Amino acid sequence: MRVLGFGDNIVDRFVDRGVDYPGGNSVNVAVYARRLGLEAAYLGVFGSDPLGAFLREAIAAQGVAVDRCVVRSGETGVSTLRVDDGERIFLGWNGGGVTVREPLVLDDSLLDYVAGFSLVHSSVYSRSESELPKLAALPTLVSFDLSSEEDYRTPGYLDLVCPHADLVLLSCSHLDEAATRALLADAVRRGARLALATRGVEGAIATDGAVTAATPARPVGRGLVDTMGCGDAFLAGFAVSLLRDGWSARAVPDEAMLSRALRAGAGAAHDQCFVEGAFGHGRPAEPQAVA
Repeated sequence: MRVLGFGDNIVDRFVDRGVDYPGGNSVNVAVYARRLGLEAAYLGVFGSDPLGAFLREAIAAQGVAVDRCVVRSGETGVSTLRVDDGERIFLGWNGGGVTVREPLVLDDSLLDYVAGFSLVHSSVYSRSESELPKLAALPTLVSFDLSSEEDYRTPGYLDLVCPHADLVLLSCSHLDEAATRALLADAVRRGARLALATRGVEGAIATDGAVTAATPARPVGRGLVDTMGCGDAFLAGFAVSLLRDGWSARAVPDEAMLSRALRAGAGAAHDQCFVEGAFGHGRPAEPQAVA
């Protein structure tokens, strides 16, 4: 079983700590899958600046293959944030840099490479929507993070993504249970084979339209570091559990599989609360950028 993160990478700059951490939704899922014992790789574009080299080295240090990535002339994406009582507060970003401005287009060689993975994961921050039909034609499963912004909840956007996704993740901590279930049902109606909603301290719900399962969140207690990467960790724990249970393009998860996967996701998200940044590996940020 092998997991591929396809698309975004970014530097998460914690201005209150004065530290840069490696991250990015697609990167994080690959790293977390590797930490859960699967082979993993990342496929995307690195900037040609020192931050791009920092990201590549940090990802490779986690045991995640980066050998099919490319470097393009341009700046690395940087998001700025701070932590208030353990909660990450996003302050802004530079648009994602060259990684988002000039994303990878999957040619035949890269598609052959991707076909060797059990699951390929991407996100709204990857500008990979045009590549989803190509991925859906492969034997690999496709997961996609739809985040929490309303821009990615419109019928037009859901219709662009859902028909090509075996699993979509929606962050729904700002919604009540009824609204969450309605959103999941809409994603499935629009073509997603499986839809997962994370609801923060309220737990998570997953459905394929016929079978639905839910799980509570695991209490964190003392020692919370920050919540960076918790949603990505949940998805990784959920997906890895399903893969180990035999999930494939031809094998639909049953209720028991979904329940186990939700518990695994909750456990992975819980453990992530005690990690600095997405997966550590921080370094001092440039002084002028932190001021």
